[in-house]
Amino acid sequence: MAGWVIPPPKEPTKSREEFAQERTAKVRWLVRHGYLKSERIRQALLKVPREDFIPRLYRDYAYLEVPLPLPGEHATVSCPHSYPLFYEPLGLDEGHWFLEVGMGSGYGTAVARHVVGSGGVVVSVEIDPVTFGFARRNLKNAGYHDIVLVKGDGGLGYPEKSPYDSIAVTAACIEIPPPLIEQLRIGGRLIAPVLEGDMQNLTLLEKGGTGIQRQVICEVLYVSLRGIYGS
Repeated sequence: MAGWVIPPPKEPTKSREEFAQERTAKVRWLVRHGYLKSERIRQALLKVPREDFIPRLYRDYAYLEVPLPLPGEHATVSCPHSYPLFYEPLGLDEGHWFLEVGMGSGYGTAVARHVVGSGGVVVSVEIDPVTFGFARRNLKNAGYHDIVLVKGDGGLGYPEKSPYDSIAVTAACIEIPPPLIEQLRIGGRLIAPVLEGDMQNLTLLEKGGTGIQRQVICEVLYVSLRGIYGS
């Protein structure tokens, strides 16, 4: 997490009401700063209590714009703005079949579940068994029982539920893993941090019938992808 100043662990003191106020304020901030435009994504961010997906000693920092450490090897939960930063360019919407590579705390998984609705499908793959267990417990405790959770190499995707309308890779890769492109529906979009020299560029791919269109969104900073296609 080089480049970020992580606040020190502390016993949580904030109430449910304080967190709800912070959540509403954060969503307004995301709209004001241009990260958030979709009404479905906005409503999803308001519905999911981010604090319930944060380790206890970092819970009070849930709505700060810093990544926070998670159980597992080099695992983090991304800054709050990172979720619309990924989901808006994807055009994540109702009815989408969505694949998440890198489950983190399960927070983004829960947000995506609300966005795609009952007609959509969310599949999330996590390679680290400790991180996977933490996220699975969070999702179970929060009442999410209809998400496909996979412990495995996210670079290989999850062909059993493909093709996908949208794929989000939440770790930096040297190249987009070919299996993920294969599992993307024609007309579908994939977003991932791609390493280019010393930089990571958040890159959007759209799969057409005759090829792949590629667009750089912005510079970002994420942990490295692990597994066969890891950096």
